[in-house]
Amino acid sequence: MSYNKEILTLAVEIGDELLRNGGEIYRVEDTIFHILKAFEIENYDVYVLSNGIFASANEDSDESCSIIRHVPLGDVHLGRIAAINQLSREISEKKCDLKTAWDRLEQCRHIPIPDPKTLIFFGGLGCSCYTYIFGGNFLDAIFAFLFGMILEIYLIYTRRKKTSKFISNIVGSAFVTFASLLVLHIGLPVLQDKIVIGDIMPLVPGVALTTSIRDLFNGDYLSGAIHLLDALLTAMCIAVGVGSMIILYRYIPGGVPLL
Repeated sequence: MSYNKEILTLAVEIGDELLRNGGEIYRVEDTIFHILKAFEIENYDVYVLSNGIFASANEDSDESCSIIRHVPLGDVHLGRIAAINQLSREISEKKCDLKTAWDRLEQCRHIPIPDPKTLIFFGGLGCSCYTYIFGGNFLDAIFAFLFGMILEIYLIYTRRKKTSKFISNIVGSAFVTFASLLVLHIGLPVLQDKIVIGDIMPLVPGVALTTSIRDLFNGDYLSGAIHLLDALLTAMCIAVGVGSMIILYRYIPGGVPLL
């Protein structure tokens, strides 16, 4: 592999890792630009989409090279993003040579996700806090905590099995709605809607929606449209899961009216 080709590959690999872990489009492009500039690559061009990177360098010379990389939409991992940002700063400041950069990139890729037990506990805690913030009482928060932990277990399982995000959102939102309706049906004094609101928060596409708006403001209309479509479809799946359980409950004999 030529020197220029290896530098371009490194820059694209770093951009790939940023994009794969939830980095913004403009940040990915800016990072690749700075890396190529730091290694004194001239006449380069980079185009980044929500799920792809197109990069070329030295197009007017015999050492011209180009890379096209498909990057599937994934979950956000802020730890890896922070580590890669630090790596790109050191490259830009010429404190990191090519070989060291490859080694550091490999270390960034292997930064682990939090322990499943931690995710489960804080997933439930987050759901209970949202329930309380949106007007639920202490009993509602307790049930939201329990259902939120079960929901997080399910989400961890679906991520490992690489289940479709749409299916996992429909089933997850349907589960928390069914569980809250079951608690209401047995006669406990709970605010069923507050429990549902708190428990669907881990499914709400807040990052995708925020990213889409930011991309649109930056003029990245295609990437913004992709993220916006992803957010809208995710929200629709949540609505289908919640709505189907409520409609089913109303048609079951003995169901109570929901205000």
